[in-house]
Amino acid sequence: MDAMTRVERSLGQALGLAKGPDAPPLLLGAMSHAVFPGGARIRPRLCLAVAHACGEDQPEISAAMAAAIELMHCASLVHDDLPCFDDAPTRRGRASVHRAFGERIAVLTGDALLVLAFQWLARRALGAPGRLAGLITILARAVGAPAGIIAGQAFECEPQISLAGYQRAKTGALFAASTAGGACAAGCDAESWHALGERIGEAYQIADDIRDVVCKEYELGKPTGRDQALGRPNAVHRLGLGSAVERLEGLVQSAIDAIPSCPGAQDLRRHILAEASRLLPRELARPAA
Repeated sequence: MDAMTRVERSLGQALGLAKGPDAPPLLLGAMSHAVFPGGARIRPRLCLAVAHACGEDQPEISAAMAAAIELMHCASLVHDDLPCFDDAPTRRGRASVHRAFGERIAVLTGDALLVLAFQWLARRALGAPGRLAGLITILARAVGAPAGIIAGQAFECEPQISLAGYQRAKTGALFAASTAGGACAAGCDAESWHALGERIGEAYQIADDIRDVVCKEYELGKPTGRDQALGRPNAVHRLGLGSAVERLEGLVQSAIDAIPSCPGAQDLRRHILAEASRLLPRELARPAA
């Protein structure tokens, strides 16, 4: 079973936990709308790639961690699109959750997905309590304060912030959880894998900043130019387009260099390079050295 199939299957099973005869239909519909159909599932596939590289021995645990990370990501998108933040009308090429189901349901949908991530992970890793404790810690660290995705969203409310700190929390935290979580799910030390995820996360944030500036809405399936309109930090605005591209390319190489010693290091390197090749708009991409 390939990584994408494993992710989609685990997500479907996780959403099944929220169903029941007494469950609010609007909430269930909104949760499904937020998760399916998904995007590239970059974070959960990275989690599975790391687990594989580490010699994955309990695939149901790594799949659950991958799904939990994606549920967290989807929750963050629902909240990010809300009128009090981006007020985005579209996400992934269709109506955002608050446009399709209303703002109140959207707030609750994001909350429900955050809780479901922990519920699903706990359920699937119950038989491996040693790993479960580490996985829960990794996931919580990536979501809350002081440097998780919620803190990253909160930085947008501050009058002055550090661009690097904002990027580490808003984007890097879940990528770090993906690499550390993949290692932990495979029974390996997680701490040595954080640097890899943080560097990939910063690269993706810079790529997102670049696309917000140079791409059109129809290309991304969501509004563009939002960082400038909302006064949010953006690497292109701070560094210039050329320097932002150079910074992204340097981070990709730095991520490759940060891969810890593991049986599947070469496969993981190929995975990261393949994903990185799709980060930049075609007109800005340069052939890999």
